Amino acid sequence: MATATPPSPAADPGRERTLDLALQGGGSHGAYTWGVLDRLLEDEGLHLQGISGTSAGALNAGVLATGYHRGGRPGAREALRDFWMDISHSGSAFSPFSASQIHSMTDALSLDLLPGYQWASAFFRSFSPYEFNPLNLHPLRDVLRRHVDEAAMRDCALHLFITATSVSTGQPHVFTGDDLSVDALLASACLPFLFQAIRIGDDAYWDGGYTGNPALFPLIYQTEPLDILLVRINPLVREGVPRRSEDIMDRISEISFNATLVAEMRAIAFVSRLVREGRLSPGRYKDLRLHMVSDDDGLRAFGANSKLNTERKFIEQLFALGRASADQWLTDHRDDIGVRGTLDIESEFLKPLKPPTTRS
Repeated sequence: MATATPPSPAADPGRERTLDLALQGGGSHGAYTWGVLDRLLEDEGLHLQGISGTSAGALNAGVLATGYHRGGRPGAREALRDFWMDISHSGSAFSPFSASQIHSMTDALSLDLLPGYQWASAFFRSFSPYEFNPLNLHPLRDVLRRHVDEAAMRDCALHLFITATSVSTGQPHVFTGDDLSVDALLASACLPFLFQAIRIGDDAYWDGGYTGNPALFPLIYQTEPLDILLVRINPLVREGVPRRSEDIMDRISEISFNATLVAEMRAIAFVSRLVREGRLSPGRYKDLRLHMVSDDDGLRAFGANSKLNTERKFIEQLFALGRASADQWLTDHRDDIGVRGTLDIESEFLKPLKPPTTRS
């Protein structure tokens, strides 16, 4: 009599699918991540354990945890929607510009069409926030206080890891557990040309994107799941060479904010290969299953300066892109969770080096 073959994990519709999330920063483009999170939270069969967030990713993580602690998945979805709608009404939290002043929306809601954008961009790069904002006013703090409960963040069943950059050491600092606070979220999103450094304890902090966008190592060392889903909102590739000073600075910023992620991906790929080859103990090292949701084509259409745009129309457009990306990823890869990774690190992050040209 033949023995029935047990179903493989991928074929078992009832098995638990547990994920960690890694959320990138990118100003108002974090609304794309909101769309991704909204779709993931809609799936009752997905279980989230750890969330590592930087900058806008940190804000999304803090709001999600607050809503989740208070009202489960529906509470988290509602909290995220309320937060981003508040952001759309409080544009000064990110930028003094308003895309509604643009008569033509043909340039992907880009802020550089505004008459005063070029002047203001030069102004913020010529004067520090200690000079043009000596009272250290921070409108984003008021928005966060309306939508983030510090006790809920700390007590939530989800484990949060919020990365900021220590100004003094230049190293990443990960806030978690009892260290989570509104100030930690502000520190993670503190662009040094726009805001004074956020002081917490004896140190001061700038945006976490400089040292981890997002940081993956807290998820590797402090959570159990082997599956990590990266929500990436910063395109790795932009065709052409920027010529205007604003575009050059924007591209330098993008490259800087992607550099730490690329470095971590290289390390993860190296360790995973050694584990699979039996050269490292799987008991001490993890062979991670990495996944990624992104829409480079959709987001690349928006210039880097659009990350300051908080118009509701633009926020909702980003949300729709994020939901669609997550929905497509779930259709293609939901059954891969717990079985195999779906992110090809080498093709995405490890561009092969061209051999040197031999001169005769």
